Amino acid sequence: MRKSIIGVMGPGAKAHAEDLVHALELGRLIAQQGWVLLSGGRKSGVMDAVNKGAAAAGGLTIGILPTKDREMISDYVDIPIMTDMGSARNNINVLSSDVVIACGMESGTASEVALAIKSDRPVILLNCGAEAERFFLKIGASSVQLATSPADAISKAKEIIAAQQSKSAEV
Repeated sequence: MRKSIIGVMGPGAKAHAEDLVHALELGRLIAQQGWVLLSGGRKSGVMDAVNKGAAAAGGLTIGILPTKDREMISDYVDIPIMTDMGSARNNINVLSSDVVIACGMESGTASEVALAIKSDRPVILLNCGAEAERFFLKIGASSVQLATSPADAISKAKEIIAAQQSKSAEV
């Protein structure tokens, strides 16, 4: 059976301290589930922290990078995919993920959440702010869930993945 891929999206240089703490824990928990972590792959903000957490727990990490500059790759990414596509790589992040977890919010993350909603991918928002939560729930109510902690986000992801696997077993 194919491993589930969890995409964690979040701010780079503008990440808040709480985003980084949550991302580190998300990475650890994703690895403990035996899932594959997918992120933007850069050595910045949420991307670096989530990869660090997953790597520390023995997880497999994939980074979809916006440039061809190998200096940008997080030290904790096992499989870097260089796109040289800038923000267009956000669609690859979303479409390659079984579940998208947004950890914190900024413009790049907002674009990934919007793309996920448009593509009917499940989205879990963690620490994204009340305004972003209201907006994304309004436009994607059937695809968006709110999490109160990294453990809550993982619990919701487990339920989503179990439903996905059950649905594919029926087909």
